[in-house]
Amino acid sequence: MNSYNLNHLKELESEAIYIVREVAAQFENPVLLFSGGKDSIVCAHIAKKAFYPAKVPFPLMHVDTGHNFPETIQFRDKFVKEIGANLIVASVQDAIDQGLAVEEKGFNASRNGIQTVALLKGIEDNKFDAAMGGARRDEEKARAKERFFSHRDEFGQWDPKNQRAELWNIFNGMKHFGENFRVFPISNWTEMDVWQYILAEGIELPSLYFSHQRDCFIRDGVVMFASDVMDRKPDEKVEKMTVRFRTIGDMTCTGAVYSEADDLEKIIEEVAATRTTERGTRSDDKRSEAAMEDRKKLGYF
Repeated sequence: MNSYNLNHLKELESEAIYIVREVAAQFENPVLLFSGGKDSIVCAHIAKKAFYPAKVPFPLMHVDTGHNFPETIQFRDKFVKEIGANLIVASVQDAIDQGLAVEEKGFNASRNGIQTVALLKGIEDNKFDAAMGGARRDEEKARAKERFFSHRDEFGQWDPKNQRAELWNIFNGMKHFGENFRVFPISNWTEMDVWQYILAEGIELPSLYFSHQRDCFIRDGVVMFASDVMDRKPDEKVEKMTVRFRTIGDMTCTGAVYSEADDLEKIIEEVAATRTTERGTRSDDKRSEAAMEDRKKLGYF
């Protein structure tokens, strides 16, 4: 008799495929939020496998802050074309131009907070009732409190004390008109799981994740890319550094790490040895002890 065994990556993949299919079954107009980062790439890869040989039955939406790394935008366009998906871009710059959001000023200015405005507008304009994404519980303590199916009210707000029970993988997508859900298919994955899955599946990633030379400076102990959208203080000296990015967000809030890891095997070794979370380089999470939870209560993903 042949034995049938799944390793932990196949178990996680099966769970994620089940959740993606459940979203397609329960909701009328779902969308997959796609940032061009490794987690959203894995989610898109899983969605592709979930419905193969048919096309992915929902669009991808990118909340474009205008401060994304150029490599991310190039990879996004290439990836979407390869999988044959429809891409919707929700622009933060458009929200600013329309007077819906006010841009921060100063050395620590970031558009990360106001991208919530563009996200909510994109969901409302397209009448999406479920938005899937690559958030994981191990990223941050506010993420750890969230369910697979995360209910949001008509204003997109998250109430951590008003979440549905999820027993035996039974998901309740019932909602009132105007409300929506955020869904996290890879919520149970760790950073290590993601990297091992990327290696096992041969998934292509933006070059930012691999060691490279880049003009950077140090701010508050974090290595920041010297981009043209960031104002530097007089004492912040730009130097050529060998770095890579563990997480990809805006250039204004995403820090790099010193690294010689230029392939997936070396990255996995590096992740296994580290004792800091990947979001430890995100300055937007350091504004307060509850920065992420506060943003989520306002409608952030």
